[in-house]
Amino acid sequence: MRATRLAVAALVTALAATACAGGKQSENTGTSGAKGGRLTIATGATTGVYYQIGGGLAKLISENLDGYRATATSTGASVQNIQGLGAGTYDIAFCLMDTAGDAVNGKESFTKPQELEALTRLYPNYTQVLVRSDSGIKTIEDMKGKRVSTGAPGSGTEVIANRLLEAAGLDPKSDVKAQRAALPDSVDAMKDGAIDALFWSGGLPTGGITDLTTSLKKDVRLIDITPQLPTLNKEYGDVYQKGSIPASVYNQPEDVPTIVVPNVLLVKKGFDPDLATEIVSLIYGKKSDLEKVNAAAKEIQLDKAQGVAPVPLNPGAEKALKELAQKS
Repeated sequence: MRATRLAVAALVTALAATACAGGKQSENTGTSGAKGGRLTIATGATTGVYYQIGGGLAKLISENLDGYRATATSTGASVQNIQGLGAGTYDIAFCLMDTAGDAVNGKESFTKPQELEALTRLYPNYTQVLVRSDSGIKTIEDMKGKRVSTGAPGSGTEVIANRLLEAAGLDPKSDVKAQRAALPDSVDAMKDGAIDALFWSGGLPTGGITDLTTSLKKDVRLIDITPQLPTLNKEYGDVYQKGSIPASVYNQPEDVPTIVVPNVLLVKKGFDPDLATEIVSLIYGKKSDLEKVNAAAKEIQLDKAQGVAPVPLNPGAEKALKELAQKS
């Protein structure tokens, strides 16, 4: 059974990766006004949902928009993706809504407001906090003095991990033995017993977490982090909401309460509105294709698509979403 699950996970990742490659490859992008060219989509870790759905989106664009070829690239995720948009390295980027809000307001990881627009709100990210069963960790507070992976540097995972630790009264720099590692490395470290806990913010299911829970079974478990939700809401607003990780997703004994954050698809301000219209129409017109890549895409909902504040919607994206809403 374990071999079968791992084989299926590997196959799904491989299918998504057929559209994935390296960084920006041409000057003919959506910000240049040129019709046609190459588009680079910034995603996240190779074992995460951003990478899989980003690869699926790249494939849709390449196969359906005349003159365009899109590629998805693995990155450190949210913060790095926004920095890459600003630098012109990427054309489209996946991002957590809390990080996107920080960016347009020029706070936290950003020293000045970033010129961003949104194409659409996406599926929610589930904050998945796993601990080794022999670690003695039952709550975030119990992580004091423990070896904890807080996510890759510049990732949305790292942002929310640090905020959760602070909400529990811990200093991420001194109260835990923080390991700033990407998901693949965190999974390997957990298997080897090199860390006691890891934070991950991603869709359901995430391949790396499936691998970990399948490999270690009862030696690893998810913990409830919702006691920190009131503190987060007081400090950062209602971008953080209560959710649940169904037991069936990772073959756990019961559902686990958690905190969810919406994802958003971003572009740099000035992105070609006509191209934005086409991309957004494609996402919702062929959403079933993205669902085949990863089930998290089922949670991309048209009735929530415009909920991207404080990030402004790209004019072309807004046009597409209004037209789609009228047809639905």
